[in-house]
Amino acid sequence: MSASSSLRCWVDFGSNNHLSHEKLVPLPPKIGPSMLSYNSRADFLKLNLYPGLSLLSSLEQSSGKLKPMVPSRKFRQPCALVVRCDHPQNADLPRYYSKKEKKPFPVPIVELRRAARERFKKSRGQPKKPVPPPKTGLIVKSLVPIAYDVLNARVTLINNLKKLLKVVKAHACSYCNEIHVGPVGHPFKSCRGQRASLRNGLHEWTYAIVEDVFLQVDAYHLYDRLGKRISHDERFSIPRIPAVVELCIQAGVDIPEFPTKRRRKPIIRIGKREFVDADETELPDPVPEVPLKPILTEIPDSEIVAPHDEQETILLAEETLQAWEQMRRGAKKLMKMYPVRVCGYCPEVHVGPSGHKAQNCGAHKHQQRNGQHGWQAAVLDDLIPSRYVWHVPDVQGPPLQRELRSFYGQAPAVVEICVQAGAAVPDQYKPTMRLDIGIPTNLREAEMVV
Repeated sequence: MSASSSLRCWVDFGSNNHLSHEKLVPLPPKIGPSMLSYNSRADFLKLNLYPGLSLLSSLEQSSGKLKPMVPSRKFRQPCALVVRCDHPQNADLPRYYSKKEKKPFPVPIVELRRAARERFKKSRGQPKKPVPPPKTGLIVKSLVPIAYDVLNARVTLINNLKKLLKVVKAHACSYCNEIHVGPVGHPFKSCRGQRASLRNGLHEWTYAIVEDVFLQVDAYHLYDRLGKRISHDERFSIPRIPAVVELCIQAGVDIPEFPTKRRRKPIIRIGKREFVDADETELPDPVPEVPLKPILTEIPDSEIVAPHDEQETILLAEETLQAWEQMRRGAKKLMKMYPVRVCGYCPEVHVGPSGHKAQNCGAHKHQQRNGQHGWQAAVLDDLIPSRYVWHVPDVQGPPLQRELRSFYGQAPAVVEICVQAGAAVPDQYKPTMRLDIGIPTNLREAEMVV
């Protein structure tokens, strides 16, 4: 066949077993031999780069003459609607860690080493980047308003919890640190306190206070965040304050009762761990700054007044839930810039670049470490413990049953108090609360569940 002669090809239009449906379709006369590329059979079978089109249309698209692409009705597929949710329907309850277990690292050691090697490879031959402000002794000015919000949210949370505990009943065990929010204590045999075997693991419930619901994690107050580490002999001479308050002070909150050193010039590094302060004599005298926001104060217990009606209780519960979320969300942002350390064996927390040297760790096998702490990076629950409690599906209904324990969910104590007071359940706590699980009415019905 000559190159000038017209080219014809067989094209299948949908039938794969009857030749009567096949047609001879002539190619356009403008397509010459210079516009076609002769490929092997394997490459020719792969020319259909446009799914939904016939082979002829695919050749026309690949030849350079673009035509409107009209998908064939035969190859049209229905579009599946996918509903995505950031929170799963149900989630496992928080794991209980024994006192003999070491806390897991937030990021595994293998990942930390791999990331360090990647940073070293990228920085090879590159100029050194300037050190960010927290490591130079200066504060991050953009985080100062967040620090004030976290401090005020903490005070608002404590004041509102004192009022809600006048309406919502909360119980605490006399022998262990477990609490329960509800009209009566739960019947589960989970007590690990003193003489628990004599009571068959049953709790002995008493009334709970704010310190049982919202744990106060204390830490040493540092006058100079970049100064020398606290030694063992200084453990009684340095004041201890709530760790959240110490984090806010280091982030820029000024409290007259707890002074701290504020630098106006970055430090000068001499070695890896040695530095000197820059000369600030040429700078004008510092002017006492007015706080960006007024700092709230805690209400004494004698002045606490319970809400008068149901509507006021619901509004108070919503405000408490917002303060809880604002405090945790803001503290998480501050922890990304200002490091917080926690002991891997005990709940000791230190706010600063490196942990203190006080040998007061009394966890499992502390004699082998001479009482020293095993410092590692802290997570948000180390700074602000959530204190998960059992969720009561119906406060007015029957109490929790011991045989139906696997059907109940859990929620943080603060969230459970607000929910029982009338607040809406936040989406991030619904998976662990198991709100969509049907609870059997008796044991016989529970045994029939697959």
